[in-house]
Amino acid sequence: MMDSVLTLQDLGGQRPAGTALAVLGHPIKHSISPAMHTAALAEMARSAPRFAEWTYRRFDVPPEELPTALTTFHALGFRGLNLTVPHKIIAFDCVHSIDPAARPIGAVNTLLWTPDGWHGYNTDGYGLATAVAEELGRPLTGARILLLGAGGAARGAAVECLQQRCAGLWIANRSADNLQQLLDLIAPLADGIPVHGFNPQHPPADLPGDLMIINATSAGLRPDDPLPFDVTRLRHPAGVYDMIYNPPQTRLLSAAAAHGIPHANGLSMLVHQGARALAIWSGVSIPVDAMRAAARRALGL
Repeated sequence: MMDSVLTLQDLGGQRPAGTALAVLGHPIKHSISPAMHTAALAEMARSAPRFAEWTYRRFDVPPEELPTALTTFHALGFRGLNLTVPHKIIAFDCVHSIDPAARPIGAVNTLLWTPDGWHGYNTDGYGLATAVAEELGRPLTGARILLLGAGGAARGAAVECLQQRCAGLWIANRSADNLQQLLDLIAPLADGIPVHGFNPQHPPADLPGDLMIINATSAGLRPDDPLPFDVTRLRHPAGVYDMIYNPPQTRLLSAAAAHGIPHANGLSMLVHQGARALAIWSGVSIPVDAMRAAARRALGL
């Protein structure tokens, strides 16, 4: 049951035993969040037995059913929810209140039960910032960053980079309209930080050579995907972080490895955003190593 993909119908209108958590998505079968959170809760229960009664399950919820689903999960007393594709943006206008840090992003991925309704957070930015510092050995703060993409993942990354006070932000995206929409969205957050946009096929001649590259596109999910950016266009890249974690070695990361550039995939971001969500729900320190080990096992690594 714990590993199954459930639907709203499986709840049967019954309040779950213990403290219930869940991740909602469509599709959701690929999610390894249950493995990560279950491992963390088992470790937490060693010192705090109350966590032995906490459960985390995955529910397939079509986007048109999300408003009803959120009402149902709240009524049944679920303590917290994670939201993944395609629900992060949809839920933004469906929850009772929003954490101030999530407002500029326009998307939430973590919900906490309150008597008045769901309170929404976005832990993706925290996950990215923590992962980059951990994997590449330097923080977003003070870094000059090249962000690849202008979609939902890029929006959260761009906001986090500016909130962390990066030294400069360059955004590369092939769709000029999408790029401009993102630039307009984040302009109020820049507060003196240089922000530039360009087509990755035509990078500007004055592009700094020491940029930290963050890939927020889907290029790399398939073996035949084109390279989202030629790392050799930069003289001394500070590092390459690819949000994709499956496959663990994308073409972008392979190119970085071939040129001796520090690099990492997005598994650490997944782990840290999940750990932050569990901390919000539980109010205690989270065994991140247990979550990381469970995630690697779930991916067969």
